[in-house]
Amino acid sequence: MAGVEDYSLPNRYAVQIVPTNGFTSLLTFFTSASMAFLIVFSIAMSTAADRLAQSWSASLANSATLRVSAPLVDIESQTEAALNVLSSTKGIASFRLLKVEEQQALLEPWFGPDVPIDNLPMPRLIVIEENEDGYGRVGLRLRLAAEVPSAVLDDHTRWREPLVKAAYRIWFLGWLSTCLVLCIVVSMIILVTRAGLLSNRKVIEVLRLVGATDQYIAGAFVRKFAFRAFFGSTLGAVVASLTLFLLPSKVDQNAILTGLRLEGLEWSWLIIIPVFFFILTFFAARISSLNILKSLS
Repeated sequence: MAGVEDYSLPNRYAVQIVPTNGFTSLLTFFTSASMAFLIVFSIAMSTAADRLAQSWSASLANSATLRVSAPLVDIESQTEAALNVLSSTKGIASFRLLKVEEQQALLEPWFGPDVPIDNLPMPRLIVIEENEDGYGRVGLRLRLAAEVPSAVLDDHTRWREPLVKAAYRIWFLGWLSTCLVLCIVVSMIILVTRAGLLSNRKVIEVLRLVGATDQYIAGAFVRKFAFRAFFGSTLGAVVASLTLFLLPSKVDQNAILTGLRLEGLEWSWLIIIPVFFFILTFFAARISSLNILKSLS
């Protein structure tokens, strides 16, 4: 009975009974690294989408555009009347009439740099910025309809809502993909644990002959798999963070994937992910190993 008592208590030599070679070792390490890499990218995509949604919502919510469309003979007087209405409207922090060069820059992506804007019946555009109190949109539209019938107020509502919804959908998909990856990790751990125990059936039989309990044997395998998952996920998280650094920054507006990076406290995920992998692997492998050991009895 003394032998049974010694082997039933985990000690620092327990993990040495698990063979260190074999495909299960490499599979646990590289799968954890790959999954951690994908999780970091999923989190980066979600946080970037959240920042983008907040930026779009803030920038479009406090601004509006007034478009003045009138015949050439009336365009100047109508524009001046619209500016007078805006100057006397409470809640408007500032407004600015776009120059011809600015309007040409807006058309350049669609028509090229040589747009003959002087020969086109272009409307006059006035950019409006509201203050914290805001202005009455209904009242402003009524005044414009009475004094400047050719003016149309666009408060960006129809543009803001679809853009924000699209950004939050990307945020949701990022976290959904993270959850799916974690489910794959749990499935992988269960399969690897089963393969590891079955491939070491003779070692398990010998341990049982000398008095080792199932808890002792399971603990040895569990700690081995948990540490492999920890080091593998650490490598994957580090490689993912280095990859994020190589992506274009927000300054490079002509590149794709701009802003796909972690900021501030978001970098703490690089520490949380390996620890979470260790805990997840520990419990998944322990439950799986105990069930498998019972079937081998």
